[in-house]
Formats: sequence, structure tokens, C-alpha cells
Amino acid sequence: MTTAQHTPMMQQYLALKSEHTDKLVFYRMGDFYELFFEDAEKASRLLDITLTTRGSSAGTPIKMAGVPYHAAEQYLARLVKLGESVAICEQIGDPATSKGPVERKVMRVVTPGTVTDAALLDDKHDNIILALSSQRSRLGIAWMSVASGTFRVLECPVDDLPAELERLRPAELLMPDDLTVGILENWPGAKKKLPAWQFDADSARLTLTRHFGTRDLDGFGTDGMTVAIGAAGALLGYVKATQGVNPTHIASLGVEDHRDLIRMDAATRRNLEITETIRGERSPTLFSLLDQCATSMGSRLLANWLHHPLRSHTAICERLFAVRELMENGDGIHGDLREVADIERITARVALRSARPRDLSSLRDSITALLAMQPRLAGMESPLLARIGQVLPEVAPIAERLARAILPEPSTFLRDGGVINDGFHPDLDELRGIQTHCGEFLLQLEARERERTGIATLKVEFNRVHGFYIEVSRVNSDKVPDDYRRRQTLKNAERYITPELKEFEDKALSAQDRALALEKQLYEALLDELADAIPRLKALSEAVASLDVLAAFALRATAGNYIEPEFVDTPCLDIVDGRHPVVESQVDRFIANHTRLSDSRKLLLITGPNMGGKSTYMRQTALITLLAHVGSFVPAGRAVMGPVDRIFTRIGASDDLAGGRSTFMVEMTETANILNNAGEHSLVLMDEVGRGTSTFDGLALAWAIARALIEKNRAYTLFATHYFELTRLSSDYPSVANVHLSAVEHNDKIVFLHHVEDGPASQSYGLAVAQLAGVPGRVIREARRHLAELENHAASRQQPDLFSQPMTVEPEPHPAIEMLQDIDPDTISPREALNMLYDLKSQLR
Repeated sequence: MTTAQHTPMMQQYLALKSEHTDKLVFYRMGDFYELFFEDAEKASRLLDITLTTRGSSAGTPIKMAGVPYHAAEQYLARLVKLGESVAICEQIGDPATSKGPVERKVMRVVTPGTVTDAALLDDKHDNIILALSSQRSRLGIAWMSVASGTFRVLECPVDDLPAELERLRPAELLMPDDLTVGILENWPGAKKKLPAWQFDADSARLTLTRHFGTRDLDGFGTDGMTVAIGAAGALLGYVKATQGVNPTHIASLGVEDHRDLIRMDAATRRNLEITETIRGERSPTLFSLLDQCATSMGSRLLANWLHHPLRSHTAICERLFAVRELMENGDGIHGDLREVADIERITARVALRSARPRDLSSLRDSITALLAMQPRLAGMESPLLARIGQVLPEVAPIAERLARAILPEPSTFLRDGGVINDGFHPDLDELRGIQTHCGEFLLQLEARERERTGIATLKVEFNRVHGFYIEVSRVNSDKVPDDYRRRQTLKNAERYITPELKEFEDKALSAQDRALALEKQLYEALLDELADAIPRLKALSEAVASLDVLAAFALRATAGNYIEPEFVDTPCLDIVDGRHPVVESQVDRFIANHTRLSDSRKLLLITGPNMGGKSTYMRQTALITLLAHVGSFVPAGRAVMGPVDRIFTRIGASDDLAGGRSTFMVEMTETANILNNAGEHSLVLMDEVGRGTSTFDGLALAWAIARALIEKNRAYTLFATHYFELTRLSSDYPSVANVHLSAVEHNDKIVFLHHVEDGPASQSYGLAVAQLAGVPGRVIREARRHLAELENHAASRQQPDLFSQPMTVEPEPHPAIEMLQDIDPDTISPREALNMLYDLKSQLR
């Protein structure tokens, strides 16, 4: 059907919908946002709201579903979590003067990656939108947190994309419509494909320089990053289109340099359970243990630090100095920070002009609370804490301005009035005075009219529907004066208006409307003033978030008896009485263990029973290393750290059926990544490598992988295995040491001691562990009998050592090889050589 066949309102709706075909359109009608046709059906299904049919347009019934305007946020939150995008269409025309449908316009678009409303966001986690662009084997990545104003770019090989997605966990992904990357096919989050021309580097550079007001991008350090600039330009353009206003709080473009950070791949981040358990739960994790932050922005920064451990010992030690001083002299700072609101996200809403009155009152109160802390921070010896303290005086004028402008307890919404402070503007005070004295006038009028008419029950009242009126009971209607004009008839009473009351009504009601209009005007002007202060507010939020994380580190260190790690330039990883921070918090008593690695002791070959604590021991080493490099104290008796550039883990068994990879294939892929990328300053955790295939294949692979780590990679390695044959490597390589997790068996029962001791384990205790897990006794007995048979059979065959004797089986020669051996290159002509080449090709076929 043509649009002209529809009603005027449906024509308006369809015109707006045609510009947002991939989004749900919330179309404002009175106190509801309505959805029509296919949008209504989809919303009804996703939100479990009623689907109705109202009338028809162009002969087609109009399917409708709606949500109340005042409750829209909760429905938007549900849609965003489901990966949906919503276009918010508001009335911008005046219903009193409109001919036909009131003019409407899409004011903003809410997408999973660009939401800024407090009700739609997780307080403790950044909401990231990420854009990808590629050129040959190079990938350009730009990512942004619209709610905080962070905007960064990087370039990396395509193979690094899984690690970056695991690190950033974007809520929404933008990509060119011609980009094909295998991992993105099964990406569970929201994805949007944009025309490839939007990722053009030249257009993107122009978009970025116009936004930042610069001549070029050299000042941001993006030289040569053509692919990343293309992604950044497309991302910024998309964010501007969805927000409906210029996001001025996005004032800089940062370049991520992996050389400054300890790098971790996707598998390592999952296995170490930094911010999410392997099962996808938020707790217990390293983040949930450390997150004693008083503010939401502190919690978000903590998560960021945990995923971005530093390599610079100078920067780490600066954080450690601050933590130590807060432990000694920071009493009360953590409690004071609880009075501070989420300044970071409030600043973003100010920039986007979506800040509500209580955002501004919270900002005022937060700055006031921080200013009271400033003298304590100024007296700190830590350079980091001193710099934080120096930021506070710069925002004092903002607090003073907000104190004058905003009521101590403003209304939730600007449309309700009661936002601007008394005494801030004389015209507003005058209009409010009219409303304030309204009750007094009505009481006086009521007393005069009772005396004049002799009606003792006469009342002067007001309601929103009929305005002001004089109510007289029906039995007294004969006493009503001639100047009373009937306004409404009730069952037992009559309501009247008089010229005097009508004049007052016009004055009072217009005063209310004019006061609301003036408050809105003053509020918008206040947002304009605050826009100039956005750089100072961003600096304040960064400083307070850092202080909050450092204070949380100090609390955890005190409560958990953590110690300050030491950093040296010589290669080593020396941990005395190390403990797993998360496991320790979940059990009554934790057994501490040493981990000592150096240039002369590069690989620990760890044996012992299942459930004996091998994985815990390995993970605690990685977590202690990680904590030390984010600037936290660590759970140990002593910890000395040399240079570390990467952390790798190959732990646990998992498959990737959607990607067509078996458990063993995943294991080998992760192992290949380690062997191809680990260096002499890397920390590598290898747990039971080779167990996903046959015994001899797995043993041979494990042996070869261990040798490669020793000879080629020379990484700090913890290598846990049940292949006892590998323990012989210590006799061939001085840098290999055998250790085991101790356990004792008594009356067919096993007791795990969880203590790391030198030397290899004597046995694996597999059957004892199976019995402990509840495997039926008859199965255990049968297994014991079969084990005895296997051991006797193996002893009788006296199988030779796979790794101490060379292979003697010679492969059968290939005809092509024999032919090559018979050729004398010095005696053949070019034509003969060409014929021989054809013969060799046919032999290979």
C-alpha cells in the first residue's frame, strides 16, 4: 500500500519508522509510548505486554501495544538486555495549535552500547560499544563508554580479536557490512553492520578532527593507525546519531599500547576468573573479593585495573606507596567516599543534556563532601594521593553554583517543578509567592463568603480538573447570591465560580505554568554553564575513582593480612607462603605454599592426585602475580617479582561445538598459542596437557610441549601432569624441578594435605578420588582388579622407555625421492630437466 492510503497519524508514524527500520519505535501518545504493527507484536512477545487492535488504516487493522510514559525505563532496560535498539519518538509540537497530528520527532536512540540512563546501566561494569575495521591481516579496534566518555583505539592482528573481546566485553559491536571474521559469526551480543564507506579512514579523520577541534590527530599518537582511525570515525558518527546531541564529554582519543601492559589471552582471563567465574557467575571472583569500593565508578575502575595489569615497576610502586599510606593514615576515607555519587556518569548525562535534577543535587553534595577531605589528602606523602588532592579545589566553584541554583531536595523530574532554589531568580520567587499565598487567599475568601451568604458549610476548594470553585450544599442553594455562576452540579451540592475567584484562578494557574516554564529555562541555562566545567568534572571523577580503588586495596590488605610485593629487574618469581585469594576467603584454613622460579629454575613439573590442589596452586601463582602488577598487596609471606610481560593458562576441559572444535582441539589451539607467543618473561600455566587423546599420543605431546617450553620459550612455567614419565625431564634439564602435592592413603581412603613438596608424586590415587566422588563400590573393586592385571601385563612386556631410546623404524622411500637421488644436475639439459619435473609431479599425484 502507498503511504497516502493511511490515516494522517499513521502516515507520520510510518515516515518515522522508515528511518529506523531495524529498531523498535516508541511513539509518544499522551501518557503512553505506543508501538504499532510488527513492532507491537515483537514488543508484546519480548515484554509480555498486551497486544490489542484499534481501528484500521488503509483497510488494515492497527495492532498496538504500549507502555506507560512514567514506567518506560524498566521496559527499555529489558529490551536493551535482550540486545534490542529503541527509537524514542517525542511530541515536539503544541497540541493546542496543531492542525492534524501533533508534530513528533525521534529525540534519541537507545542501543545496548550507547545507553546512559542510570536505570539501564550496571553500576559496577562499564557499558562498552566497540567498532571493528580490517585491512589485510590487520584489525583496527575503537571502543567507547558513552556513559563515562572513554574513547580509545588500538591495532592488532586478527588472531588477537578473541582476547580483546574477552577483555572489553562490549555490549554492542559495529562492523562494516563486508567484514567477515569467523569468531563474530557466533558472537552472542548485539551486532550492527554499517555501510563500509562509514569506515573510510579519510572521512573518519575529518569526523574526528571536527569533533575534537584539532587540525589533525597527531596529538593523540595515532600516527600510522589508518585502520583504527576508520573504526573510530564510524563509532563516533554512530554515537552522535543515537544521542541526538553532540557528546562533548568525549574530549580525547586514547591509544592503547600493549607494551605497557601484561597481556592475557581470552582463555587466561576466563580461567583466572577475574571478573566472572567459568560458569558465567559474578561471584566468587577476584573482582568480587576486592570490590569494597564505596562508589560505583571505583568498582568500574577496579575491574579495569584487574584486566590491565601494568609492566612499569615505577607506576606499580607509586600505587603501592599510596596503598601503604592509606593503610597507615587513611582511617575514615573509605567511609567519607560513601557520600560520593557516580560523578563520572552524571558528567556524561550533563554533556548529553539528559541530567535530571537529582543528578545535579547529588553532584553538588558529592563535591562538598570531597572538599572536606581535601586537607587530609594534601598532607599525604604519596605523590599519587597528593595529585588526587590537588584536583579537588578546582571544582569548588561548581559546588557553590549548584548550591545557589538547586533546592536541597529537588523534585525527581523537571516537569514537576520544585527544582530551582529560592532566591536564585527574582521572577521565579514572585511567581512562587503567588502560589504560596494561594491557600491564605482561599481561606480569607471562604470566611468572607460565609459571612456574606450566611451559609456556614460553604467551601472554597480546588482540583486539577475544574480549577477553583465555591461548593454549596443543595439545601442552601436558595441562599446563593446573584453573582455566583454555576460551574458543576453534583448529587448533593452545586459548585460555583465568582468574578473575583475567576480572576484569582487565572492569575494563580498562569503563575504555575509560567513558573514551570521559567524553571525549565533556568535549568537549561545551568546545564549550559556546567558544559564548560565538563573537563574538570571528568578529572575529578578519575581522581576519586582511583582513590576509591586504592582505599579498597588497603582494606583488603588489612583484612586478609596481605604483604607489599617487591619488584626487581633480575628475572625471578619468588613467592613465599603464597595463598589463593579467592579460595582462601571460602575455606576455614588454607595451606600456603612457595613458588620459586628463576633463570636457573624455569619449569616446575607438578604431579599429585586429582583434587590434591594442583590447579589451585597454579592459579594462585598467576593471581598473586596479577595482583602485584595492578598495585595491590598480595596474599603471601613474601613476593619478589622480576619482569613479566604475559600470562598464559591452559587449564580445564571445554569444547567449542558451535565453532566445530572438540575438547582436544580447543586444548591444542590454546597450547599452540602459548608455544607461538610465550617468551622468557612470560608466566605459563599448563594443566594436564595431552589428556584428551590416546595415552601414547598424549604422553608424546606432553613431553614435546614441555621440551619446547624449556628449550625454546624459556618461560616461567608451572606444568601439572599425571604422566609420571615426564618427571625424568629433570635429569635432562637443570632448569626443570619436580614438585608434588602431598596426600596420604589409609584404609582405601585418601587425605589431601595440599602441601607442595619437592620431588615427584609416588602415585596418582585415581581410584581413591573416584571413591571419594561417590563411584559405586562394585565399580571401584572391578577397577582395582583390572588395574592389577594391567600392571602385571605391563611388567611382563617391559615396554621400553619412549623418550630414552631413539626411533629405529625407517620410513619407506617415496618413488619421487628415489628419482631425485638419481639425477645429476650438471649433466642434464634444460629440456630434460623440464621433463623430469613433469615426471616428479605425476609421481606425487
